[in-house]
Amino acid sequence: MKNILITGGAGFIGSNFCHYWATRYPDDKLVVLDLLTYAGHREHLASLEKNNGLVFIQGDIGDKALVEKLFSNYMINCVVHFAAESHVDRSIDGPDAFIQTNIVGTHNLLKAAKKYWLDAGITEHHFHHVSTDEVYGSLETDAPAFTESTPFAPNSPYSASKAASDHLVRAYHHTYGLKVTTSNCSNNYGPYQDSEKLIPLIIQNILLGKSLPIYGDGKNIRDWLYVEDHCRAIDLILTKGVVGEVYNVGGENEWRNIDIVNLICEQVDAALLAEPQLLTAYPNTPCASGGLAKSLITFVKDRPGHDRRYAIDPSKCHAQLGYHPQESFETGIVKTILWMLHNQKKIQGTLG
Repeated sequence: MKNILITGGAGFIGSNFCHYWATRYPDDKLVVLDLLTYAGHREHLASLEKNNGLVFIQGDIGDKALVEKLFSNYMINCVVHFAAESHVDRSIDGPDAFIQTNIVGTHNLLKAAKKYWLDAGITEHHFHHVSTDEVYGSLETDAPAFTESTPFAPNSPYSASKAASDHLVRAYHHTYGLKVTTSNCSNNYGPYQDSEKLIPLIIQNILLGKSLPIYGDGKNIRDWLYVEDHCRAIDLILTKGVVGEVYNVGGENEWRNIDIVNLICEQVDAALLAEPQLLTAYPNTPCASGGLAKSLITFVKDRPGHDRRYAIDPSKCHAQLGYHPQESFETGIVKTILWMLHNQKKIQGTLG
């Protein structure tokens, strides 16, 4: 039985992981620590608190006393560390929060883990750190995908702060013997994602009849990973992964941003037409007046330091863990759109 401290568990990927884990391992104890900033929502976990005994604590991973208390009170033997500031644009405008949370906060967790596990002689423990492919920098269109041995070359304050946290996790393993693993994932999408990210932003702007802003020429390429596939990969790392190893988790779905937006426009229009009652719920969408969502596409000035391409080589996950994504982008995006269309109350803060 695991007593798992899940940091950032009220956020997008964290909340999906909590639902995934509670379904598959109902005997494990889940303890969520989340500060509930703009991207964290306790209501994402409401059913788990009520039915599965999940424990929620609102607090900061930088709070040393609180973190140590959680380790002790709940006899934590596993940490899955999602908590992070994660939006590139926000890191450009205000990098201080990214340094504090992603670097100092991660170090605080590592210190607490060392104190509670290693200094007390607890050998059965696991600290899993969730990171990003952005630590590797940018790729040209025809360049080989990132592997676990690709040198770090972060290009934004966000990715630089995540790279630093990756190094700290590695250091605590090699210096102190902390049992750690790290995963560097490609862009996630799916239910509960905050509207600052590309895919939910595009879907919600279509529903509101607002412009769909595309940076630059729209030809920046990303590898897209459906969030439940990411949760399955973390499961495999926790149960089969080698201590001290890094695993790149990809969706095997490279798409140009403009192609993603076009596909979303087509699929939202199709979903609305298939269920006419939704046109009443979302009267501002172009489809409600006989138009097309693509008419909302607008190209805007590119952001500073915009990486051209990210791509993950997941060969190590395949070979060592037997991991393969189950969702293609085409199937995953339909699931995401339908979830958003049928969960108006969950996103009404954006829809007004």
